[in-house]
Amino acid sequence: MTRDILSDSAIDVLTLGIGGEIFAIEAADVREILDLVPITAVPGARSFVGGVVNVRGRIVPLADLRVQFGMAVTAPTPDTRIIVLELDLEGEPTPVGILADRVFEVTQIVPASLEAAPRIGIRWRPEFIRGIGMRGDDLLILPNLSQILH
Repeated sequence: MTRDILSDSAIDVLTLGIGGEIFAIEAADVREILDLVPITAVPGARSFVGGVVNVRGRIVPLADLRVQFGMAVTAPTPDTRIIVLELDLEGEPTPVGILADRVFEVTQIVPASLEAAPRIGIRWRPEFIRGIGMRGDDLLILPNLSQILH
């Protein structure tokens, strides 16, 4: 769905913990949140594709954002969740799952208040980030999922 980042209208976001960072995913893109289910490996898949999961008879690829952001890949915990999203990839609605170490809450952000990712001093590719903002004392990262998943 991905809205214009310069909008002054607040949007609802789901906040997630991934690799010690807090990410915000647009709530409108979230279809469901699952406990960890069996993951089937896919031979020859790109490094960030952790496999596929069966979601009510539909095969959904599972992306591990830790790989794309250069974070250590860790074993799942009881708090690990799969966030099933429906994203517009190449002009077509596509279900994608992402692994989250923890799901926090739904909150609101004003996209126009976000800043661009710094070009130096970060370990991530700047095009992977739509914006960075603050929520209280916490840094909130709004990822550019369409870039990350290509």
